[in-house]
Amino acid sequence: MSRYDVVIIGAGIAGASLAARVAPHARVLMLEAEDQPGYHATGRSAAFWSETYGGPDIQPLSIASEPFLRAPPEAMGGEGFLGPRGQLFIATRADRHVLDRFAEDFAKAGVALAETDPAARCPGLRPEWTEGLWDPTCSDIDVARLHAAWLAAARRAGAELVCAAGVIAARRNGHWRIETRAGVFEGDVLVNAAGAWADPVAELAGAAAIGVTPLRRTMVQLRVDPPAQATLPLVTDARDRFYFKPESGRLWLSPHDEVPSDPCDAAPEELDVAQAIDKLQTAVDWRIEAVERKWAGLRSFAPDRKPVYGFDPLAPGLFWCAGQGGFGIQTSPAASALAASMLLGTAPDPAIAHIDPATYSIRRFRD
Repeated sequence: MSRYDVVIIGAGIAGASLAARVAPHARVLMLEAEDQPGYHATGRSAAFWSETYGGPDIQPLSIASEPFLRAPPEAMGGEGFLGPRGQLFIATRADRHVLDRFAEDFAKAGVALAETDPAARCPGLRPEWTEGLWDPTCSDIDVARLHAAWLAAARRAGAELVCAAGVIAARRNGHWRIETRAGVFEGDVLVNAAGAWADPVAELAGAAAIGVTPLRRTMVQLRVDPPAQATLPLVTDARDRFYFKPESGRLWLSPHDEVPSDPCDAAPEELDVAQAIDKLQTAVDWRIEAVERKWAGLRSFAPDRKPVYGFDPLAPGLFWCAGQGGFGIQTSPAASALAASMLLGTAPDPAIAHIDPATYSIRRFRD
């Protein structure tokens, strides 16, 4: 039986990016429960990078990831994963204080948001939406290409991937013995990068859950009249009730819902789709011609909504790489570098040397 230095459960963006960082230094195996990696959260992303997304606690990881995403090394293809978009935050006059508080919170983190006329940025916006803030750095992410690049980098470095390998049991006796639907594997370190399944996987490995909660997020693709202009920004309600952006001549819309869910193959609820359309119609005067697609994904958060990295002090040999919410894709370069340095016990990459790993350590739930 093959024995690996590191066995990573999950080959979505978290597991794939960590494998790419660790594989040059150790023998790595990725175990993916689905027939293809990235089937759940990674493959259902709204596909944008925003330095304000996730809040001030996530902003250091987002900022540290941006240079890599805009100009990746040749080993990752050399072509940037980001495209221009811009983000418009809108509010009514009654909600001006919400925008002010938002701008103040991020000003403390060095993020400058500019005052703007929202109607000039989003033609068709209803007249009551008079207040606006502008973030020119917000960008589209080529999620599929980024995920594929992480997987390819991991494979080039020697990492192996086994799909349809849902974990049945994991026991440690000096090293890990992991039973899966695809067979039995052994490893010295077991990495929990299982996304929505992070707590169940931890319990299979004999560790206590930490309260990682999957939350369902609904997305709808609409055909609208007038057609969604390619130059539209990502438009976000200051109260987080909806956001929308153009995509290939259509409009991608979300009601910004966070519905607690069991780990599953998430599907959109008709009520959530209807509420999304309702919210859009309070914001713009466009006519909705058709609902062309609808889907949902699970975004998994730890109780404090920060990601969780590090060796579990109560479960020897178990390393956490979980709780990445909806920001796992846009933070993957910095997050994977940080997690890899913690796993390997090496000095952090200079790009993340200023980030305190204790902020995201599993120990905050164990001490």
